[in-house]
Amino acid sequence: MYALVEFKGKQYKAEKGALLKVDKLDAEPGSSLNIDKVLLVSGEEGPVSVGTPYIGGVTVNATVESHGKDPKIIVFKYKPKKDYRRKQGHRQQYSIIKIGDIAGV
Repeated sequence: MYALVEFKGKQYKAEKGALLKVDKLDAEPGSSLNIDKVLLVSGEEGPVSVGTPYIGGVTVNATVESHGKDPKIIVFKYKPKKDYRRKQGHRQQYSIIKIGDIAGV
């Protein structure tokens, strides 16, 4: 059983026990959250349910596992013959959430 959910403007495939890497959350590790923007649900042997745009009454329960930062990427802008160079680094912050169960199927 899996569900496609929309979380913080991005779509993820949520299965029971799966770990998802999402944008940084303002929640402590160990806290729980409910995702109610479910786009699609596939049951064990039942048909696939598709929402327009969301499926009502279905929620995905998850817990925050940890927080972290991605490796640094270098953004370098350059224009030839114009003495224009800009170097900037960026590290994206993320949170790891663990999917508990899909309720309301």
